[in-house]
Amino acid sequence: MFKALVLNQEDKRTIANIETLDENQLPEGEVLVAVDYSSINYKDGLAVTGKGKIIRNFPMVPGIDFAGTVLESQDDRYSEGDKVVLTGWGVGENHWGGMAEKARLKADWLVPLPQGFDPKQAMMIGTAGFTAMLCVQAILDSGVKPEDGEILVTGASGGVGSVSVTLLSQLGYKVAAVTGRVETNGPWLEARGASRIIDRSEFEEPARPLEKQVWVGAIDTAGSKVLAKVLAQMDYDSTVAACGLAAGFDLPTTVMPFILRNVRLQGIDSVNCPAEKRIAAWNKLVEILPASYFEQACSEITLEEVPQYAEDITNGQVTGRVVVKI
Repeated sequence: MFKALVLNQEDKRTIANIETLDENQLPEGEVLVAVDYSSINYKDGLAVTGKGKIIRNFPMVPGIDFAGTVLESQDDRYSEGDKVVLTGWGVGENHWGGMAEKARLKADWLVPLPQGFDPKQAMMIGTAGFTAMLCVQAILDSGVKPEDGEILVTGASGGVGSVSVTLLSQLGYKVAAVTGRVETNGPWLEARGASRIIDRSEFEEPARPLEKQVWVGAIDTAGSKVLAKVLAQMDYDSTVAACGLAAGFDLPTTVMPFILRNVRLQGIDSVNCPAEKRIAAWNKLVEILPASYFEQACSEITLEEVPQYAEDITNGQVTGRVVVKI
C-alpha cells in the first residue's frame, strides 16, 4: 500500500485527495519506482485545481516529473536500487505521474540519474531545466561561439528561460534576457549571468518581415508575435530554439528570415525526445550547472501541502522552485 495524491472529477469540478492505493491499481509498465521527489509548477497547479484543461482522464495522479529508486524491473536496463529520473511522456496528464509514493511506467521513459545529482537536485532542475539544456544544446550544435555575439533568451524569468540564462553564461556567452518585470526580475537575472535586460514590451510590437540583425542565436519560450519579432532580428545563418507557446499558437511572420537570412527555427520538445538525447542532456547539466545553482531559494513541501500550493501557484503567489518530498 502507498499514498498518492489522486485527482477525481465530480460535477465537472476537479477534486484532489490523498488516498491509499494498492500496487495493482497502478498503470502498466516494466519498471516500478519508489518516488523520492517530484516538483510542482504552473501546469501542475492548473491540473490540481482544475483551472486548466490539463487532465482529461480521471482518476489521475498529477506530477509531470519525478526522481526515485527502482523497486522492480522487467527490463535489463534497470535493476533494483538504481536511481532514475523521469521527465515528459505525458506523465501527470495521460499517465499517472510523480505525486505518489510509487509509480509504474515504461522503461523507455526513464533515464539513469546522473552521478553528481541527488533526487532533490534533479527536481530542482526538473522538466524546465531539462528543456533548457535541450535548447542550449541546439545553440551549441549550431556552431556559434561566445565571441560571435549575443544570445537572446525570451521569457527569461520563467523556469526554462532562467536556467537557459544560467547555462549560457556558464559557457561564456553574452546573454540578453527578456522579461516583463525589469525592475524586479532584472537584478535576479543579472545574478544568473545575464549581460543585459530587455523589457518584454519591445518584443510585443508587430514585427517587420526583416529588421536589423542583432542576435547570433536565440532561445524563445513565448511563441507567436514574440517569436516573429525574434526571427526578424536574427543574424545570417543563425538558430532559434523555440520551446514555448505562452503567447499563442500563431506565428505572424513570413518566409523572409528563412530564405534571405538562412535562419533555422528548431522546435524543442522535451516529451518526444529519444533516450540517448535525454541521457546526454542530463549528463551535460551535471557538467555545466554550477554548485551555486542549488543554493538558490527552493521551497520543499509535502504531498499533503500540494493542493494549497497549487492554488497559490495559479494565483501568482509562489516564486522560485518548489519540490515535493514524497
